[in-house]
This record gives sequence, structure tokens and C-alpha cells, in this order.
Amino acid sequence: MNISGTQSDAYDFKKARLGIIGGSGLYRIDNLENIVELSLDTPYGKPSNKLLIGNLFGIEVVFLARHGENHTLNPSEIPYKANIWAFRYLNVRWLISASAVGSLKENIKPCDIVIPDQFIDRTQQRPLTFFTNGVVAHISMANPFCEILSQILSQEIEKLLITGKKLHIGGTYLAMEGPAFSTRAESNLYRDWGCSIIGMTNHTEARLAKEAEIAYSSLSMVTDYDCWNKDCENVSVEMVIENLQENANFAKSVISAAAKKISSSRPPSSFHNSLKDALVTPKEYVEETTKNKINLFTNKYWL
Repeated sequence: MNISGTQSDAYDFKKARLGIIGGSGLYRIDNLENIVELSLDTPYGKPSNKLLIGNLFGIEVVFLARHGENHTLNPSEIPYKANIWAFRYLNVRWLISASAVGSLKENIKPCDIVIPDQFIDRTQQRPLTFFTNGVVAHISMANPFCEILSQILSQEIEKLLITGKKLHIGGTYLAMEGPAFSTRAESNLYRDWGCSIIGMTNHTEARLAKEAEIAYSSLSMVTDYDCWNKDCENVSVEMVIENLQENANFAKSVISAAAKKISSSRPPSSFHNSLKDALVTPKEYVEETTKNKINLFTNKYWL
């Protein structure tokens, strides 16, 4: 298996890889064959964990445990830039984020699945862009999730749904800082805003993935009703972990099915050219140290 991520193969979609970010409860993928473990140093430090590269139903997959294999990183401590840079370096062009979320709507029940299509960002301590230190790019975030990849996920989930589990297509993901859960006042505020689910990680990943020209979608697995629903227990770690175990097994099946589909279709996405009209600073005005960090994303526009 070739584990390089060179500029020469960066746009050959026959060689492109599928990335999987495993959230709480999902630390490995079933059916991954010929696994290679890779430790990387990136311009932004080390990723959350070793990257696992293997073959899954005809496509090479790169898997990363978002919080570390032993869940040692809280949401604010995750090295988001290093993670996304590493995926792109390894020629990942489609990225599925498996995440635990809380529900902000009564009809979205624990153990349901949501494929969100929008964000509201309430984080305060997260990196928002690769384009700093003398270079500016204004990426469009009107559509933060790749519609094509989300559609593939939705279609495969519908084939696998079991009694008692429901798929919700679309909805707004409220991204909070964490690691503490919401107050009841906050939870009700987000409901008033029309948000569907609440989580702590996806927005940061999505922004950086779009800058890295990686198609990104979220497999959001509901663990609880947050704390707004007084008819249910307030969210607790025990409740989350119990539902995580059920959700993780279902997520593995979805990921395997999606990998088969992506392997056969290799779907192009507008995300794969999202920097085309976003770069503002002429390359001759960008310092070499800055340019070296982002060349992985910008080189095709600055040749």
C-alpha cells in the first residue's frame, strides 16, 4: 500500500482516499484490511492519534480517532488543523465525520441519526482558518456540508434502518465549546433559534475541510435530549455512553456501505475546488514560511 500523499497524485480521483473521523465511542472500523498505522508530523503539530490506513470494499480509507484512541482530548484540545492537514496530505478527498450529538427537537430521539446541512457556531477557542500570517482567503460557508456526500450517507442509512431508529435529513447543528454540557437556558435558546442538534466538534472540522478542498459530511448520532426536555433525565456521561455503544455499531455498518458506494462512484464535489475564488493575497506577497504550510492546498492555483 502506498501511504504517500504527494502533489502529483493529489487530483487523481482514482487514487483518492476516503477519510473517517471517529467520534466518541467509535475508535476503530470493522472490515478494514491491510492496515498500516502512520504517525505524522504536520506544520500544525501532531494529529489526535495515529492514522490507520487500510482498504475497505475497494477504496483506501484513512481513519482517525478524533479524541485520541483512549479519549484523552477534550473538544477544545483537539488539534483540528493538524488532523485536516494530515487527511489532505494523505490524499483524502471525501471525509465522513461520525459524531455524538444531543437533540434539540422532540421528534429527534436518542439513537436517531441526523445528516445536518447547516451550522451555528458558538465556539470560542477554535482555529477558524489555515489562512493567517500574511495570507487571506475568504471561503464560502453558505453550504458547509457536501450535498453529494450527505446524499450518499442518507441513501445508505435508509437501507440499513432498523425498528426504533429514524433518519433525519437536514437540520442545523449548534456547535458549542464544551466540554461541559449546556445550561437549560442555553439549550432552550438554541431551540428558539431552530437548531436541531448540538455538538462540540463538527463546525471546526467542516470549515477547515472546506479550505483543504475536502468534501465533508456529518454522521450525527443522537445520544440524548440535551437538558431542555424536563420529561427526560438531564444529559449525563452514563446516558451518553450507553447510547454511544448502540450508535457505534450502526455507524460502522453505514460507513462500510458508504465506502462501497464512494469506491464505485468517486463522486466529484464543488468542495474539491472551493479555494478557486477564495484566495485574495497574491502569492508573491506571501512569506515563504506561510506559503510552505498551505502549499498543499494552494499549489494548483499558484503554479
